[in-house]
Amino acid sequence: MQLSEQEQVRRQKLSRLREIGINPYPAAQYHVTHSSKKAIADYKEGEKVVMAGRLMRKKIQGSASFGEIQDGEGRIQLYFNRDEICPGEDKSHYNEVFKKLLDLGDFIGVEGTLFTTQVGEITVSLTGFTLLSKALKPLPLPKTDAEGNTYDEFIDPEMRYRQRYADLAVNPHVKEVFVKRTKLFNAMRNFFNDAGYFEVETPILQPIAGGAAARPFVTHHNSLDMPLYMRIANELYLKRLIVGGFEGVYEFSKNFRNEGMDRTHNPEFTAMEIYVAYKDYNWMMEFCEQLLEHCAIAVNGTTKATFGEHEVDFKAPYARVTMADSIKHFTGFDILDKTEDEIRAAAQGMGIEVDETMGKGKLIDEIFGEKCEGNYIQPTYITDYPKEMSPLCKEHRDNPELTERFELMVCGKEIANAYSELNDPIDQRERFEAQLELAKRGDDEATASIDYDFLRSLEYGMPPTSGMGIGMDRLIMFLTNNQSIQEVLFFPQMKPEKKALDLNENEKAIYDLLKKESPQELGALKAAAGLSNKGWDKGLKGLTKLGAAKVSKTDEGLFVTIAD
Repeated sequence: MQLSEQEQVRRQKLSRLREIGINPYPAAQYHVTHSSKKAIADYKEGEKVVMAGRLMRKKIQGSASFGEIQDGEGRIQLYFNRDEICPGEDKSHYNEVFKKLLDLGDFIGVEGTLFTTQVGEITVSLTGFTLLSKALKPLPLPKTDAEGNTYDEFIDPEMRYRQRYADLAVNPHVKEVFVKRTKLFNAMRNFFNDAGYFEVETPILQPIAGGAAARPFVTHHNSLDMPLYMRIANELYLKRLIVGGFEGVYEFSKNFRNEGMDRTHNPEFTAMEIYVAYKDYNWMMEFCEQLLEHCAIAVNGTTKATFGEHEVDFKAPYARVTMADSIKHFTGFDILDKTEDEIRAAAQGMGIEVDETMGKGKLIDEIFGEKCEGNYIQPTYITDYPKEMSPLCKEHRDNPELTERFELMVCGKEIANAYSELNDPIDQRERFEAQLELAKRGDDEATASIDYDFLRSLEYGMPPTSGMGIGMDRLIMFLTNNQSIQEVLFFPQMKPEKKALDLNENEKAIYDLLKKESPQELGALKAAAGLSNKGWDKGLKGLTKLGAAKVSKTDEGLFVTIAD
């Protein structure tokens, strides 16, 4: 392991601490009496406090110095007076431990009394401090120059997502996003519990990937010698519970879909699904808008939220537009009473890329997604989807071509999906079989297997039921003004991190030049590196052997390229 100069120095300090009898990682409980927030909010001059946190500032001024710790609720200034901390003859705890062996990022416990400085800042005058954990790697703290300009901020998204622990430590505003995420879950859970519904758990490993149209992750159970699928949805299991006699159930489920990644999709995501007996999708629309109004207020203190350039108001009620009316409004094409071939031709005429594997439902979905979806900024229900788009949804009571389904659109994205649930076992079997045919045609999002146990459960009888799913990650994006799903996940999925290259001086000289510009003509690169012939040969050979660079021959000569 190659250590930076700072890391080497910190390890030397670690050894010195142990030499003088200080355990840099003590096991005993440290009894805290105040958080930084409580000490400031309930300030009493001269009050004794015991606090703990990460040392984030250290300004040494001879026998009296200032510092700052950051705990889970904020920051507070510290005043280190040598004679208060070391009242006896031995001043080493201040002169050596504080001044020389403590680093920014170390966790310390402090005890002292509160006072206010001449400039009005609440401060802890220390009578003692204890090292609780030595940080061996320096935090990526931003720096501020004499003119107040800030630089070296830890803002690179890839670094922040990979090292979320460092991100949270040095970018306090990031933590607020996750505090609001927790508030959202708690608000939704309380809303359901107050309505008398039960939170339940269903399997993550499932023998059939059902309940949605998506590609699953596949694994293998060794003991049973059978394939299993990571859950793409929990819908069919929750409906089984309605069959069993529960009249209202919900679950916050981790779902997994082996599909593309972008700013609004992560292969692992959190969904909430709720099913309530004796209700329909009209009731669920009212329930949903009341729920989201409640959640917006719980998270932000208002029904309004800013998302990019838009101000979104989650106050009920929401507009309602049928799928057919939406498409007709934005394209002029009426999807009702049209054949699959007619819809395919219309989509092609709109410049939408389609193919022969797509059935009627998929074609309509493509038209809506391309031409309509992005136009809905304020919360809007899109209702009454064609039957082919909704294999688990009840046929519309007034039009057998349609289903009783809605999706809630906000800022051009779907955040909720709900049905009057299909409870006719014969109709459900036929819908599943139609999905199988689409899968055989090559539609990789169609359900490729039938859950016969679920069909059996319906044959025992399921009461009229309405169900709804909400994408929790996407909802918190809207409530916290984050354009990327990675910002609202503690640890988003990422490509494996490249290992740091262990380069000698010759290799590093060439590699640093290639990082600035690649490819480079071999002769020009050699001249720029300024190495001897022997040093150049060894350096270039070393880089190619490590796979860090490659040499290519073109009509214009030899070029050196940095490897991906």
